[in-house]
Amino acid sequence: MSERNTQQKFFQSGTPWIWLNAAAVSISIIMVMGLLLLIAVRGLGHFWPKTIWEIEYQDQNSQVVLLGERARTKTVSVKQLADAGIQIDGDDEFIERTLLKTGNRDVYGFDFKLIVGPNELKQSKPTEAIVFERTEWGNFYGFIKSIQEYDQTIELTQANADSQSQDLWFELQQRIVRVQELRERIHKIEKNEIGAVNYRMEKLRLRERKAELDNRLDRQMQEKLAADKSLLDEEYAKLKSELDTIYEEIRRDSVIMSVMNGRDVTINLSEIIKATRPNSMNVFQKLITYLVNIKDFVSEDPREANTEGGIFPAIFGTVMMVLLMAIIVTPFGVIAAIYLREYAKQGFVTRLVRISVNNLAGVPSIVYGVFGLGFFIYFLGGHIDQLFYPEALPAPTYGSGGLLWASLTLALLTVPVVIVATEEGLARIPRSIREGSLALGATKAETLWRTIIPMASPAMMTGLILAVARAAGEVAPLMLVGAVKLAPSLPVDMNAPFIHLERKFMHLGFHIYDVGFQSPNVEAAQPLVYATALILVAVIIVLNISAIYIRNHLREKYKTMEQ
Repeated sequence: MSERNTQQKFFQSGTPWIWLNAAAVSISIIMVMGLLLLIAVRGLGHFWPKTIWEIEYQDQNSQVVLLGERARTKTVSVKQLADAGIQIDGDDEFIERTLLKTGNRDVYGFDFKLIVGPNELKQSKPTEAIVFERTEWGNFYGFIKSIQEYDQTIELTQANADSQSQDLWFELQQRIVRVQELRERIHKIEKNEIGAVNYRMEKLRLRERKAELDNRLDRQMQEKLAADKSLLDEEYAKLKSELDTIYEEIRRDSVIMSVMNGRDVTINLSEIIKATRPNSMNVFQKLITYLVNIKDFVSEDPREANTEGGIFPAIFGTVMMVLLMAIIVTPFGVIAAIYLREYAKQGFVTRLVRISVNNLAGVPSIVYGVFGLGFFIYFLGGHIDQLFYPEALPAPTYGSGGLLWASLTLALLTVPVVIVATEEGLARIPRSIREGSLALGATKAETLWRTIIPMASPAMMTGLILAVARAAGEVAPLMLVGAVKLAPSLPVDMNAPFIHLERKFMHLGFHIYDVGFQSPNVEAAQPLVYATALILVAVIIVLNISAIYIRNHLREKYKTMEQ
């Protein structure tokens, strides 16, 4: 009997539930850390310079020479391969199957090939194997044979083949550096200088159209507009001439490469972004290349249907949208919470409002996207275009998805979280502080502004942290109100008014969806899904850490007032 009473007291003490909660929290932390570790390994591992293998392979009735990276290796059953039409000699029940990234999609029509271990006759790691990262068609693998300038082969007289290959490699690197400098100049002219001219031309066209709609397009204005357009045309022609000259210079050099089975392929250096020889690198050189690859991934624009290049526009769009959403949602959420807690008469209507706010937090996000599309874009944006931008119609300005409408939609999505968190913070402030402030002669508004709101600011920041965490990862509503696969320009540039809230933008979450499920090259895009997901998690963590730091600072600042 005493043992039974002891067990009852043990369970009544709550200790088992404490241990059960601790175990659940520990398992959750382990699962989250394991997931992040998996994403980090598969995402960041993509940027490490991989070994290039040259494999003599028995392909059906012929022998071929394959060159490429071992992208993925797994163990499969012989029966599974037989069902797929692949016959393997031998008594082994399980064998290794490798996905070899051969690249050269423009040459072979594919850039991945499945090979099985028993059919690999011989393999080696040639130090002269070169990998090109190109502007299109993915990676290129091969061996350098010669360099051409204006279709004339560059002669390098050396005593032996090894010295010849090394000198060709150094010569290639120098010419690629020249091409990179020319490419940067082309980018500057096209995106900045010609982009600015085109922007001013469009503004001039809209100005002429607006004057025509207002019946102000007289002869004097026409002459002035024509003079301005003539100046812009001259500026554009000068930039276009410079651009054509640079394009001729960048196409000057080409390289002849030997690929699988001795076939020669000519590649213009204007198509090459960078060239590496991973098999000849030491660990330090690979580490430097690895860091450069990560930097390029974070700082460059995407290419090849988002399966190549970087994700900078998506990072920029995500951060800007979240910051704009935070600026919008915080005052509305805080004001609503202050009214419900401090001013509204507590009764049936107030309880109904609170229930409605809590229910709004559970509405599917796609519903907010449909609302944003119908109200913000079609109704509000359409009327704004008719009132303020009639000269641009029928092309919409604000009557189409953009950064502003996406931020407003996510503000509606997250405002219940801010309201609930702020109201809970207001409820925790002792009544004696309010009464003491009023007793000292302060008005209710002064009490709120100088005492209550500062003390509740940590709770407001908690609501903002939860709102940022949810908004940064949302994708479904953004597909309706502004996020796109590829944005032609950033929402911020050097053209007045510098911040263009009406522009469409890229988003990391939508980028992950597009690369993972809409990519024409699934195998090439798979590592980028993990890498982009890791960047998205990192962006959310950085935003949350910043908000948590501000919250903790405010909590320490007003802790003495609570005591």
